[in-house]
Amino acid sequence: MSTLAAQPINTSRLDLLPLHVEHAEEMAAVLSDPALHTFIGGTPDAPQALRSRYQRMTAGSPDPAVSWLNWVIRLRDESCLTGTVQATVSPSGHGPIAEIAWVVGTPWQGRGIATEAAQGLVDWLSRQPVHTVIAHIHPEHRASAAVATAAGLTPTDEWHEGEIRWHRSISR
Repeated sequence: MSTLAAQPINTSRLDLLPLHVEHAEEMAAVLSDPALHTFIGGTPDAPQALRSRYQRMTAGSPDPAVSWLNWVIRLRDESCLTGTVQATVSPSGHGPIAEIAWVVGTPWQGRGIATEAAQGLVDWLSRQPVHTVIAHIHPEHRASAAVATAAGLTPTDEWHEGEIRWHRSISR
């Protein structure tokens, strides 16, 4: 499998822009609400810590067989960043698998942004050499379950670190 690179993705209201270190300051404000960590743990990063994290993320995976793909979500009409989507693409016995995740800042939640971004990401992944898309979602996180459902994923009976594994096969 050759390494994939994040490319701009456009949806009806959003621009998914490949992550750059320069996004850290604005994203630190977007992700500053401690409530965002209710299901994922941790605390919000200060701008410098987020900058360091983005430097590691944009450097790419140390494993050449794994692609780290990260985007910021830009709400076009308001010209502001609202969250992130990501995909880690790895080899598997059945072809490349993408593990996806998303987060939208509290002020922009409830507007369909995560759903539109996740659908755009899964659509883009379906045009790449990816055969399976998975997400891990806390069983009480109803909003993320709704986003996963809208992106065509279905829950499985498998658990990973206290979260339910969701799955979608990409038909070719």
